[in-house]
Amino acid sequence: MTSVAVRREVPAGVEDEVVVRLDEALLADGLADVRWLLHDALLAGARRIVVDLSRAHSLGSPALASFLWAHRICRARGGAVVLRGADRRIRDTVHRTGLWRVLQLQSGDGGVGGRRSPAGRDDR
Repeated sequence: MTSVAVRREVPAGVEDEVVVRLDEALLADGLADVRWLLHDALLAGARRIVVDLSRAHSLGSPALASFLWAHRICRARGGAVVLRGADRRIRDTVHRTGLWRVLQLQSGDGGVGGRRSPAGRDDR
């Protein structure tokens, strides 16, 4: 089993955001560990889960389904799931599936993703 990949960030005034860092090694072991990391974050009371994908190069539909499951719970709490640092391939998958309407995309530096064209695609 891989090492724990969850780091709880506590910015000023925000105590309910959890950052889950995913990498190829964690994803290669299957999604059970990823699901447990999301589950643990939700049990800890997270309203906003930031999934750091800067070290992941591809996501399958089961991973996206796990993010949707977590998003549903976060949204009920007034939060969201944010995908941070997604590469071009992952962003294209999110756009092709229409999940850009549900999951928030953030650039790798923590800022909100690029502008959207009328078709909903990033202009980067």
